[in-house]
Amino acid sequence: MKTIEVDEDLYRYIASQTQHIGESASDILRRLLGVEGGVALDGTSVDEPVAAPPAASEPVVEPTVDAPIAASLQQLLDGELLSQRESAIERFMLILTALYQSDAEAFTRATEIKGRKRTYFSRSEEELLASGNTTKPKPVPGTPYWVISNTNTGRKRNILAQLMECMGHDAETIARLCDKI
Repeated sequence: MKTIEVDEDLYRYIASQTQHIGESASDILRRLLGVEGGVALDGTSVDEPVAAPPAASEPVVEPTVDAPIAASLQQLLDGELLSQRESAIERFMLILTALYQSDAEAFTRATEIKGRKRTYFSRSEEELLASGNTTKPKPVPGTPYWVISNTNTGRKRNILAQLMECMGHDAETIARLCDKI
């Protein structure tokens, strides 16, 4: 997989074109450009390089495009999916699933956060049960993780904020998503 650098306005445009949570930047661009599996809709191959490789004296920069991360979260912020959920725990679980889908590796590192006495995330129900008497572990849909659910909304917001901060999300996105719980 190659990475590209895009200007902020293009990044926002790509992110705004997301049609479902977890849609990758490649999927979005393929759809927008009419490219399917290495072949443009007009039948021409898109496997050929579009530019010569950089000269040996030029530095090779490998920036990343994280449009799917922002896009999936932006969809939650702008869409009605969260507001259709009746309870804070349902909204909390939906956000956790979206975070995992957007960047499973960062989510895995971030799940190491813990409270003073409790473990918040685990790969097993038993581990969470061992960290407290009333944790009420629930599986996070679409992930290998469990999360404690017997917390008030404020604590859920705190857990989410810590998780997102560890994943590298900006303060504005964290605040907006926490307000949705």
